[in-house]
Amino acid sequence: MSFRNLVHSLFAIAPLVALLIVIGCASGGSQMSLSKMKEFALSYTKAWSSQNPASVAAHYAEDGSLQINENEPSVGHDQLKATAKSFMTELPDMVLTMNDLTFDGKRYIYRWTLDGTNAGPEGTGNTVHISGYEEWSINSEGLIQQSQGHMDLDDYARQLSGDSPNYGPPNKSLNSNAGEAGAG
Repeated sequence: MSFRNLVHSLFAIAPLVALLIVIGCASGGSQMSLSKMKEFALSYTKAWSSQNPASVAAHYAEDGSLQINENEPSVGHDQLKATAKSFMTELPDMVLTMNDLTFDGKRYIYRWTLDGTNAGPEGTGNTVHISGYEEWSINSEGLIQQSQGHMDLDDYARQLSGDSPNYGPPNKSLNSNAGEAGAG
């Protein structure tokens, strides 16, 4: 094969090679990105359970924000630390569990479950078990730029106060009744 024929053949298959490279990078890159984001989400989960508000804020951009439902957003590390501290104070044994992380093409959806006991300074001793999710926009540094959180704040308040039928002070009779009530 002459050099001219070789060059002509390479130009003929170049678009196909470029397409395969793009497809390979897109699928591999997307999976790699989701894999890295899952590691990030697990770190974020541990931060919420750490009783260290600064470790939660460290997952956000300096001007990052967390908005829970339609409440005023917490913007910047100081406000983010204050928000994290409020949960950590109410629920000093709080454990956050990551249920899932997905990507919808625009943002990451982080699903979680929070468990703890309202044993803070004005605590009732009631247990809390609630699930929710956050929609994350991630900046170029791999930090949360914006998180839109979703949870049932009315149910959370009921559980804290003990007005929820399935939660209350941790005692055997109430806990066993709660289990029976949920089994029906």
